[in-house]
Amino acid sequence: MKLNEIRDNEGARKGRVRVGRGIGSGLGKTAGRGQKGQKSRSGVSIKGFEGGQMPLHMRLPKRGFNNIFARDYAEVNLGAIQKLIDAGKLDAKGTLDHDALKAAGLARGGKDGVRLLGKGELTTKVSFKVAGASKGAREAVEKLGGSLEIIERKDPAELAAAKKGKAREARIADKAAKSEKAKP
Repeated sequence: MKLNEIRDNEGARKGRVRVGRGIGSGLGKTAGRGQKGQKSRSGVSIKGFEGGQMPLHMRLPKRGFNNIFARDYAEVNLGAIQKLIDAGKLDAKGTLDHDALKAAGLARGGKDGVRLLGKGELTTKVSFKVAGASKGAREAVEKLGGSLEIIERKDPAELAAAKKGKAREARIADKAAKSEKAKP
């Protein structure tokens, strides 16, 4: 066998069917869609349609609540941090923040920051700069002489209100400046 003789097995690559290309093809005219009606046309999305009857997903009772203002934290256990410090992937001398933990592959996601949890054992003195920590994690870090700085995050509603207030103050100041210019 030579390189120029290499071929796919017979039938391994099958060409796509070109529908609507004449009656001789067997899939001409209606292109295998039958005739007339909604399904014979393009852009049909009637999956789950039950002939006008109330669909099952709408008949079932709704449960639970999805809080759109919930904080999204990347939860990291102390045991996992200690494991990476022992492996040399994290530097215990510096301050461990969201970026450092993310670079080490511990903090996945968490748009609102990192929250420390106390699972596992921490044996190294470490300083943290995180968005939150459990009571057990806080005690474990402070017991070893490490420091824990909690970053205060503002609510999106508070930030929006502050932004709106600043814009309003700027408009009032602008009006005042224009009225001063208008005076003779």
